[in-house]
Amino acid sequence: MDVVMVAARAANNVIGAKGHMPWHVPADYAHFKRVTVGHPLVLGRVTFESIGKPLPDRQSIVVTRHSSWSYDGVLVASSVEEALQIAESVDGYDGLVNIGGGGHIYDLAMPHATHQILSEIHLSPEGDAFYPTFDEDAWRETRREEHLDEETPWVIRWLERVQAS
Repeated sequence: MDVVMVAARAANNVIGAKGHMPWHVPADYAHFKRVTVGHPLVLGRVTFESIGKPLPDRQSIVVTRHSSWSYDGVLVASSVEEALQIAESVDGYDGLVNIGGGGHIYDLAMPHATHQILSEIHLSPEGDAFYPTFDEDAWRETRREEHLDEETPWVIRWLERVQAS
């Protein structure tokens, strides 16, 4: 199973502030859609509720401690591990699961991650949600796409976990 962390993070690892992204980069939203469509998407409950509905063309799996929580068309898990198991039973599952946040879910999913697709936003805003720190030496960059001439400069990095030999 490929477990792909898909995130946009600022230079200071901020990913959110009061339930919202503290920047507006429409091209990054389109990028998120491109890489997540067609694959199960694991989200925390708070992140899902900030979006307000299931994203089209991908099965949302929400991780929550609230056993009575439900939403039409959304699968519910009590842990990231359970969410990954559920993903394997989703119609059209092709061996790839995306992790879409928030900070706590990224932190819990990092040990399972095989890949990261990180949009690195060249800002350092205030925030209350953070992407987990990780050992860069444990990852190999396989691709990079730079958008440095944009109003808000940003870079997309594709990372693959280095397998221990």
